[in-house]
Amino acid sequence: MKQAWTKPELYEFILNTGCRISETKNNLREETKEKIGRLAVMLSSQEQGELMKLLVAISGAKKGIEVGVFTGYSALCLAEGLPEDGKLYALDVSEEWTSIGQKYWEEAGVADKIELILAPAIETLDGFIADEEQVETFDFAFIDADKVNYPDYYEKLITLLKPNGFIIVDNVLWGGSVVEDPSTFDEDTAALRKLSAIVREDERVEHVMLPIADGVTIIRKK
Repeated sequence: MKQAWTKPELYEFILNTGCRISETKNNLREETKEKIGRLAVMLSSQEQGELMKLLVAISGAKKGIEVGVFTGYSALCLAEGLPEDGKLYALDVSEEWTSIGQKYWEEAGVADKIELILAPAIETLDGFIADEEQVETFDFAFIDADKVNYPDYYEKLITLLKPNGFIIVDNVLWGGSVVEDPSTFDEDTAALRKLSAIVREDERVEHVMLPIADGVTIIRKK
């Protein structure tokens, strides 16, 4: 989803000159649109995917979690930023949607870096936390799943992150609905506003919210 304020010709300029998008990634996006239809708007934007790839690569991260895989575009981007011995645990509940991206992971040469776990993410995260050897071992996380659980995902991921690890949270602007009258909020909007307030007051972290795509917050654990 591109930014609402961006002129179409300016956004096209950004995509054509501001980042390099591989044919594999473009093909995954096209197949998602063909098979998923209007729900393809849930794809991470191309410039956001490249930003996340760069953040993973620049940080030297080797181990991460993605909460919400959809058809695998963002997982592909994140995995490209990892070294050859890196690992991304990709959490989702849909075998149908995640199956779309797996051949593109293979084509891009990142399939060995991605471990897909098909189960409710809360259960998977709780399982990691129960294993003391996993606590504070993850370098990064990306949250792009059911919005009502964003605050819970955040708290669990903070437990799993190393100091100086980071979380990328997607859809924090939610089409602009987060600044509307709170009495009109649905559960998703209320959860997104709640998470932003939690992060703002959390002394364990520092953060910045960016107007990229549908809004992205980047959070560093101190």
